[in-house]
Amino acid sequence: MALKNWRVRSRLVALILVPTIGAVLLGGLRVVTSISSAAEYQRVSEVAAFTSTLSDLIHELQLERDLTARYIETGRPGDPGLGLIRNQRGSVDVLVDAVRGRVSDAADSFGEVGRQNLFRLDRRLGELANLRKATVESALPALPAVEKYSAFIADLIRLYDENGQGGIDESVDASATALASLARAKNDASTVRALLAIGTATGRFEPIELDAFTGARKRQESELSAFRTVATPEERQVFADRVTGPEIDRSEFLRLSALEAIRTRRLLTNLDDRPGPDGDEWFQVSSAGIDKMHEVEKLQIASIVDRSDVFAAADQRGAIANIIVVVAILGLVLFITTAMARSLVKPLRQLRSEALEIAGHKLPELVQRLRDSDGTGNSAEVKPVPIGVSSTDEIGEVARAFDEVHQEAVRLAGDEAKLRSNVSAMFVNLSRRTQTLVERQIALIDGLEQGEQDEQRLGNLFKLDHLATRMRRNSENLLVLAGQEPARRWSQPVELTDVVRAALSEVEGYERVVINIPSDAALAGQAVNDVIHLLAELVENALSFSARDTRVIVSGNRIDGGGVMVSVTDGGIGMTQEEIAATNWRLANPPVVDVSVSRRMGLFVVGRLALRNGIRVQLRSHDNGGLTAMVLLPESLMGAPAYAQQQYAGSFAPSWSPQGQTSEPVSWGAPPMALSAPAPNAPGGPFATPGPGGQHPSFPPPGIPSSMFGADAHARGALGPGGPGGHGGPGGPSVSGGHALPPSPYDGRGAFGSAQGQSSPFDAQQPRSPFDPPATGQVLRSPFDPRTPPGAAPNGPSLPKRRGDSGLSGLSGLSGFSGMDVDSTGPLPAVRDERPEDFLPIFAAVESAWFQRSPEDKNWNQTPADNGWEVAAQQPSWEANTSSGLPKRVPKANLVPGSADPGKPAAAVAPMPALSPERARSRLSSLQQGVRQGRAVARGEISEEEGYPGAGRGDKP
Repeated sequence: MALKNWRVRSRLVALILVPTIGAVLLGGLRVVTSISSAAEYQRVSEVAAFTSTLSDLIHELQLERDLTARYIETGRPGDPGLGLIRNQRGSVDVLVDAVRGRVSDAADSFGEVGRQNLFRLDRRLGELANLRKATVESALPALPAVEKYSAFIADLIRLYDENGQGGIDESVDASATALASLARAKNDASTVRALLAIGTATGRFEPIELDAFTGARKRQESELSAFRTVATPEERQVFADRVTGPEIDRSEFLRLSALEAIRTRRLLTNLDDRPGPDGDEWFQVSSAGIDKMHEVEKLQIASIVDRSDVFAAADQRGAIANIIVVVAILGLVLFITTAMARSLVKPLRQLRSEALEIAGHKLPELVQRLRDSDGTGNSAEVKPVPIGVSSTDEIGEVARAFDEVHQEAVRLAGDEAKLRSNVSAMFVNLSRRTQTLVERQIALIDGLEQGEQDEQRLGNLFKLDHLATRMRRNSENLLVLAGQEPARRWSQPVELTDVVRAALSEVEGYERVVINIPSDAALAGQAVNDVIHLLAELVENALSFSARDTRVIVSGNRIDGGGVMVSVTDGGIGMTQEEIAATNWRLANPPVVDVSVSRRMGLFVVGRLALRNGIRVQLRSHDNGGLTAMVLLPESLMGAPAYAQQQYAGSFAPSWSPQGQTSEPVSWGAPPMALSAPAPNAPGGPFATPGPGGQHPSFPPPGIPSSMFGADAHARGALGPGGPGGHGGPGGPSVSGGHALPPSPYDGRGAFGSAQGQSSPFDAQQPRSPFDPPATGQVLRSPFDPRTPPGAAPNGPSLPKRRGDSGLSGLSGLSGFSGMDVDSTGPLPAVRDERPEDFLPIFAAVESAWFQRSPEDKNWNQTPADNGWEVAAQQPSWEANTSSGLPKRVPKANLVPGSADPGKPAAAVAPMPALSPERARSRLSSLQQGVRQGRAVARGEISEEEGYPGAGRGDKP
């Protein structure tokens, strides 16, 4: 990792770590050195302690050697000389056991060479018994016995050299060297004692014995000279003070006298004029000098041990002190590093956290508040809270600089909000102007459509009208971009089916759309316009990105919780999963208006409208290709249908829903539904006996909108190819005026299956016939109220008409009377027909007199033909059924008595009222769709059941 990317804490640690590591290494080396020196001094002390025991053994072994040599030279007389030797051997054996017992423990204190000498010593001590046997029990001369003992002792003295090996202190090293010289000088003095004892025993020296005597004396003097050279003044003074006295002087006199006797060739038996043997005196005084030298040797060893212990303890204390110093340095460095790191890292972290808080929350919230204020807020008055770093160092300077950046960002956000507000105002002004022009254009087009009779020009006017409607929707898109609320809202709930139809009226290619929306769902009035706009954008997108020969399905169903899920499914090119995820995110989080919005205005508008009304919109792909747009309308936007808000009474109040209790599939491509009239006086039929007040029982109460697209209430089961609200066509003309229509093969099936509506509760009381109303319980509407002349327009109030925008061209039909009591009585509400232009010339031409309003003020059901109709209805007659299951009509088999009245002239056909553009468009589209389906059946592309839904069904009496 590059050094520039290191954290501040890491840099501080690295900055202090290098010298700290150096100090720790140096301190560690001192600790190691002290510990090693202490261990070396401890080793020297242990070797010196072992040497002390070894010196006692050598001293006693030297005495055994000298006694053995004297015993051999005197001719091995036995006691008392042999007794002395045995006593001395006992003392030596005790020391031998002590030395050999410490060999294994002392082995670790010696070096490699010293360890080898120690093991050799151990082996030689094991051979001591053989040496004794060879010298005393054999005929070995005295001088060879002395030499054997001397070689044995020399191996022991060799361990003295290990005392100075590896010594750290020079004084200890010099003392160890002086000790070795002193030990060798004492051994030579003991050898001189043994040789002179041999000479005094025989009275003379053999040449070889004389050489050995003089050589031992010279080696003694040489070792003493070496001792004085390396020994400290204190040690020399101790030697001088200890090795002195009359015994030392007497032994030196006897030695010199022996040398003089040898030079003068005299016997060594009488070295002076004193009485007594000189040999015994010599052995005694020389032993006293050797004992004093041994005392000095012991003091020298004790001095080495003491000084080694002192130095070892000092080094141990030094190691402990060094460890304490190193630990203290580490602690101090750690404390300083932590304090400095905190002084740097803490403000940096505070700066970072507050900067992120400003960038992630405070600044966006402030910018959002400025945006929500529509640019009216003064950004100069907004003072952001400064970062809480009050230091004056470089970090504090960075914090102040960030505060300046924050203040400048707030100012720029305020300017941006003002600019955005100005742009939104421009959008609103341009959109309002465009809407005004489009409204005038639509009004002119409406006027042209009203008086146009040429079908081709009328069709072009329809297209022009549709394009103008789309232009107005684009203007409304600009209003959505500007954040404007719709100027007009519905005050009452509107059926969801009508809302979907209104959305389809604003798109091109609506004849490709198949709808299947629950009929019992209604949308709250305040959300109608936004939902229409939202669905129109989704449907237009589905139509634009799918092939022309494919269908777009708009379906809906209830969900748990009371909401409605509306789906817009197409079979188009679809999108990748990444694109779907990105689009869903943009739908859930509409972005700020920018240049990209102009390229995907529909997506932005859908997201804004959904966010405004609490609607969830999500895109999903399906296996067959294409996309499904899921629109979740929450329960808060749902309302009861308008017709469900009225209370009905009367003996003939219907208890069945005109559209069925459940959702019926609705198809743009299905033939229009044609309904058969019920038998005369049948309950629920258009000619049923009115309740009190003479009001028609099947009419909806006033104020209930019929169709948002001008369609019949019973036409909601299937939409013709003419688009929203379209009905009528070659397959069966639209119902007009309550006339009984011929039986239709269509049974209410849509693009998704059969209708699921409930039949009338009166079906169990009346025999079924081909003229009975369909099972879905549709209600026929008549434009001719008994109180209204034929062809006259109703004078009741109607809801405002919003053409093209929401597809509202009329009032909604009646649906959902399932909660009525059929046995209730009372006056029915007055009903006015809202569709005076629903006029069929053919039926108007063959209209019988009893269809018209009687000149007399009579009830509409009191006609001369009532009895005949009742007879014909009670005894229907037919011989067979067609292949489709319909009864085959037999001419004149069911004549109605009194149906003809030649005395009265036929009533004149009422003039055809003005035809609205929607009605004309619906009829032309229905005709085109019927021809297309018929040709498809003839070519075998679709089955007869698919082309003529319900053609194979028929009701038998």
